[in-house]
Amino acid sequence: MNKTLCLLPALATMLPAVATAADERPNIILFMVDDMGWQDTSVPFAPDTTANNRLFLTPNMERLAASGMKFTRAYASPISSPSRCSLFTGANAARHGVTNWTLNRDQTTDEHNDTIAPASDWNFNGIQRVPGINNTFVGPSFVQELKDAGYHTIHVGKAHLGAFDTPGENPHHWGFEVNVAGSAIGGLATYLSEKNFGHDAQGNPTSRFAIEGLEKYWGTGTFATEALTLEAIKALNRAKKYNQPWFLYMAHYAVHIPIDRDPRFFQKHLDRGLTPKDAAYASLIEGMDKSLGDILDWVDANGQADNTIIIFMSDNGGLAAAPGWRDGEIHTQNAPLSSGKGSLLEGGIREPLIIRWPGHTTPGSQCGSYLMIEDFYPTITEMAGIDPLKSDHYGHTIDGISFVPMIDGTGDTSTDRVLIWNYPHVWGLSGPGIDLSCSIMKNQWKLIYNYADRSKQLFNVEADIAETTNLAAERPDLVNALSAELGQRLRAVNASRPTVRSTNLPCPWPDEP
Repeated sequence: MNKTLCLLPALATMLPAVATAADERPNIILFMVDDMGWQDTSVPFAPDTTANNRLFLTPNMERLAASGMKFTRAYASPISSPSRCSLFTGANAARHGVTNWTLNRDQTTDEHNDTIAPASDWNFNGIQRVPGINNTFVGPSFVQELKDAGYHTIHVGKAHLGAFDTPGENPHHWGFEVNVAGSAIGGLATYLSEKNFGHDAQGNPTSRFAIEGLEKYWGTGTFATEALTLEAIKALNRAKKYNQPWFLYMAHYAVHIPIDRDPRFFQKHLDRGLTPKDAAYASLIEGMDKSLGDILDWVDANGQADNTIIIFMSDNGGLAAAPGWRDGEIHTQNAPLSSGKGSLLEGGIREPLIIRWPGHTTPGSQCGSYLMIEDFYPTITEMAGIDPLKSDHYGHTIDGISFVPMIDGTGDTSTDRVLIWNYPHVWGLSGPGIDLSCSIMKNQWKLIYNYADRSKQLFNVEADIAETTNLAAERPDLVNALSAELGQRLRAVNASRPTVRSTNLPCPWPDEP
């Protein structure tokens, strides 16, 4: 027996109590909304307040923007899984290869196209932290880095990182100590507790998209958005006792379809004159905004406002290609941006981003420089004071670039920077900029290349935010230069591309004749 160990309890009782210094590193909240468009808010991200801004009531987003910095050119992928996988690994979607949405192990989610076969070699099993799974990307995790650095890590809501029956489906795999309702699903069966969030009376799932982990709320009349918020606040109440900084990933399933009516707000929007369909969607938006307000209130009430960073973001553009779920002409719901979810036009990839970092962000400020979803990895780890040379991602390629200088106002990391997107898939809903395309952005210029018909569109997104004027014919020099750089970058990461069915040959890269 080790006698020294046996003496430790006795010695401990004789030693004077030593106060442990408080850890003053910032707490961090990443409030991620699902399928929320750039205009699905009363906060104007365009130069002027628009009709869409006036449609919605988001007082807590207004409150956050008034106390922090609004980013008007924040980008993500056009579909959920690629964005979230880039968020967690810091890799661009073309590199990690999860370029479409994931669900079941070893099953692709593409729809059929008669002439073009969607990419078949993409990573439909999602991302993982360990090898051994086919069609997957093994990469780092910024959450694991936070945990290893002493952060208490909390996941509430949607994960959508790995397919069912792979390690990546479980948020614990990514470094979360707490997981509430996170799994392989990317949508939800229903927001309604009256339907047990997708379970029958015996507790059996009635849908592949049933939300797990919220059984205590079944049949209580508690909307899913509210249930997740209550669970987040419970987790924060525990975290504040731990004497360590914490990270909360508040990843709502809202405002993804189905457009269930949030009974707390639906009638209000009918009374405002909205149609039942638009009132239902506005109620989802306001329920999400109330959640943000409840968490902001908790931060204030617990004396954490001066030491908590709050980041608000969406994972892709608002749904605009589905007929029947909202009133009005399809593809217009994100105006003045064109198109929506699934598209490489601005409506599908430009997202609402607001950051409040006390001591760093100027209240009510705005940044018009561009950034990408993979930038969150190096930005959040830098916020937490993690040395990138000693971190978990050492040896892995991080495509993201920290935008802390843009937050501080000390630099612009977007100048001459290249962003790329790759969507060699058939989503299932059609529309402008949707399906079988890739894209590149540099400064104000954006090129979209369609694998199927080989067409190219060139837009000046600063002067033409609605992308109404294709300048490809006027600027062939720029089209050629951007095509060459896009092709080079896609090949460098072994990006997936679709195949021509008649020849069984890959579709040409954007710079090939």
